[in-house]
Amino acid sequence: MKTSNPEGAENKLAVCTVCGKINKIINLPADKNLKCARCSNKIFFRKKESITKTLAFLAAALIFYIPANIQPIMFTNNFGDQSSQTIITGVISLLNADLWLLAAIVFTASVAVPLAKILVLIILLVSVHFKWDYFYVQRTKMFLIVDIIGKWSMLDVFLISLMTGAVKLGTIAEVTPGPALRSFTAVVILTMAAAATFDTRLIWDNKNDT
Repeated sequence: MKTSNPEGAENKLAVCTVCGKINKIINLPADKNLKCARCSNKIFFRKKESITKTLAFLAAALIFYIPANIQPIMFTNNFGDQSSQTIITGVISLLNADLWLLAAIVFTASVAVPLAKILVLIILLVSVHFKWDYFYVQRTKMFLIVDIIGKWSMLDVFLISLMTGAVKLGTIAEVTPGPALRSFTAVVILTMAAAATFDTRLIWDNKNDT
């Protein structure tokens, strides 16, 4: 939090990310090495290099998102009949097996949600870069939704395993994970990291409350 310019104000508040204590900083030290009065954790007024780090994580997530969707997510071997499936073809297999609900869950969690997280964070970065002077509350809510979804991101990987079991034909077929699973896991981790490094206060920097 800040009362004026974060670099020039003498009395400022800084929230500790470890214990949650709101620290009142009377005089800013010359080296700006601030520690929490309760737990001695190092505290910052802002997340360092937020835009650069978030952009880097998003770029990496986009790179991994492509092979995660075009490479095989699993291989099946049924009496010597070998085949491979991507996430999309796996969803189609679930639809063909009349498992509509499971297909919808897998598609949403494994395709739609990761892409939505990436697109929302890109929109937020663009809005900060071009200093949008509107939709402050809406943009903040967009981030909060992404952050909440991020806490359940590993559910995507679990659903891939669930999909693998669903298409398995009893105990006859042998199912093994494909290379897309590694890429998909990377997308999950990178989008979580991108959300963690984005500083929502950047959205409000241009807000004039007067």
